[in-house]
Amino acid sequence: MENPSEAALLALMEKTGYSMVQENGQRKFGGPPPGWEGPPPPRGCEVFVGKIPRDMYEDELVPVFERAGRIYEFRLMMEFSGENRGYAFVMYTTKDAAQKAIHMLDNFEIRPGKCIGVCVSLDNCRLFIGSIPKEKKKEEILDEMKKVTDGVVDVIVYPSATDKTKNRGFAFVEYESHKAAAMARRKLIPGTFQLWGHTIQVDWAEPEKDVDEETMQRVKVLYVRNLMISTTEETIRLEFSRFKPGAVERVKKLTDYAFVHFYSRDDAVTALHVMNGKTIDGSSIEVTLAKPANKESNRRNHQKGQGSPTSDGLLFQSKENGHSATPTRPLNLPTRFNSNHNSSSQEVERCIFPFYPGTNLSAISMYSLKPSYFCSAVTLLEYYCNKNGWGPPEYYLFSTASQDGKLLLIYKVFVTGAGSTFMPDKLCTVLEDAKELAAQNALWSLDIEQPVPCGVKMLSGTALPCAITQIL
Repeated sequence: MENPSEAALLALMEKTGYSMVQENGQRKFGGPPPGWEGPPPPRGCEVFVGKIPRDMYEDELVPVFERAGRIYEFRLMMEFSGENRGYAFVMYTTKDAAQKAIHMLDNFEIRPGKCIGVCVSLDNCRLFIGSIPKEKKKEEILDEMKKVTDGVVDVIVYPSATDKTKNRGFAFVEYESHKAAAMARRKLIPGTFQLWGHTIQVDWAEPEKDVDEETMQRVKVLYVRNLMISTTEETIRLEFSRFKPGAVERVKKLTDYAFVHFYSRDDAVTALHVMNGKTIDGSSIEVTLAKPANKESNRRNHQKGQGSPTSDGLLFQSKENGHSATPTRPLNLPTRFNSNHNSSSQEVERCIFPFYPGTNLSAISMYSLKPSYFCSAVTLLEYYCNKNGWGPPEYYLFSTASQDGKLLLIYKVFVTGAGSTFMPDKLCTVLEDAKELAAQNALWSLDIEQPVPCGVKMLSGTALPCAITQIL
């Protein structure tokens, strides 16, 4: 039986002159459009469309999205049954058209009672590579990645916060295109691939936020990286004020990075050029303009998934070859959240001892303990928020339903003092797992060392269930 929309699709192709081809679980309309010359549009020209009715096709969708501007390519994700998968990618010929589509069509009622979601598409070209030997230098990692994958452009390696001669055990690998990054991820992802005898972890890196040029021209805050842990806010203030005393409004330092606020834009730009590459307390620092938090963007885009919290669930984007992510068992927390752990630090063995009558007890505060006493990310996040005077973390719960009807949960975490909101890229079936995952994600994003999952032992040696399930 022919697809009932086939005649309408043929009519659309005849009217517009665009070609249409179906491959790898997606149907591509255009790319390029008729008469197009030169390279494809740059990054920032594509939008992600979610919650499309499953029986709606290009003949209805294309005219709606053409209202925002000329379409370079429309990719509708397809099922084997002939229905669409509920989402698509629309690439426009200009960034302005893409932005116009977001403003015009996000939450647009495309059919009675059916609203679509539209947000910027994250064309990710960067992979996260974990469990890298900490003594390896950038040049060694770059050479090795070029040997095992194609299209490598650059490798980003961060020095350890405590020992600047070592890396942090992970790196970000930049590829020439999303396709090259996807092919590399597919090759490396099975978990059996080794570099220098180490099994590595591979995942999509969080894409960098795109901030429009007009907004960046107003930025008066500098982001300073690669500071020593011991460097104080007062030292940073003094160093960044040397070219002009009184230019710095305030400094906020978190672990080995800081945000330096200036009273004027001109002073911030001058300080950027003067201080980038300078040495403070023996460490060469990197200085860039801080990208302002875009509340609307953060509402839609979180980590590698893209979504918009709504009353009936979340939108999620999975770009690789048009295939959506599938749930895995057992539920696991991403290993990269523990990849920063300093194995040389003293760890506390988890044991249970008998409590005898008459034992002397002393009241203490959890904040007097060292972080090594915590095996819960939720507790550790609360500890660091209190230590830094940020106020308690705020958790906001959202839900959606899986394809088989299971209730899935996800927490958004707001850290008031850091002025940041964090949301992981995975959903959970158990409330406690969702909260632990959200806290781990926030700690990782804040670059705070994670607790290592560990079992609990009785004094006699009888094992008890692990308090945190180690994942993946």
